[in-house]
Amino acid sequence: MLFVCSDIHGDYQALLLTLAAFERSGASHLVCLGDVLNHGPRNPVPEHYAPTKVAAALNRIAEHIIAVRGNCDSEVDQALCEFPLLAEYNQLLLASRKVFLCHGHTYNPSKLPPLAEGDLFVSGHSHVPQADYQEKCFVLNPGSVSMPRQGWPRSYALIDETKMQVINLSGNEVLLSCPLS
Repeated sequence: MLFVCSDIHGDYQALLLTLAAFERSGASHLVCLGDVLNHGPRNPVPEHYAPTKVAAALNRIAEHIIAVRGNCDSEVDQALCEFPLLAEYNQLLLASRKVFLCHGHTYNPSKLPPLAEGDLFVSGHSHVPQADYQEKCFVLNPGSVSMPRQGWPRSYALIDETKMQVINLSGNEVLLSCPLS
């Protein structure tokens, strides 16, 4: 199982809730879809903004992190993080499906990379959760653990070989679910 989060934006309290949910989930890896430390020039500074604490907490589980660069991540952020953070995208296999991971500012549900029937496209950036089938692939956005938009709660996602789910970070209830069949 994969635990997917996005758009932490240096919010230490949100990260602590995220790491607790990751531990409870039993997932093998934490997939971080970017915008890890910096709040960005268009976003308000989070109430619990502590990017150095966020980096230190993530560094403690660095061997379990698969990350991609968000539009607010930079080489300065990488200097604090002990896991690779600056890849524009990453790809992995889950059973026989390719899982394409990116932040969502270059590739997005309207501009997909080359994917085969039944593959997964996983991105963040919009801060709005999504879990559905689009054209020929499955599309997942975990929402944001720190700055959700459009009235959604803070959320993360879980992916296993049979389904993908977006889960409320605070209440742990499933917000969206899509079978991978």
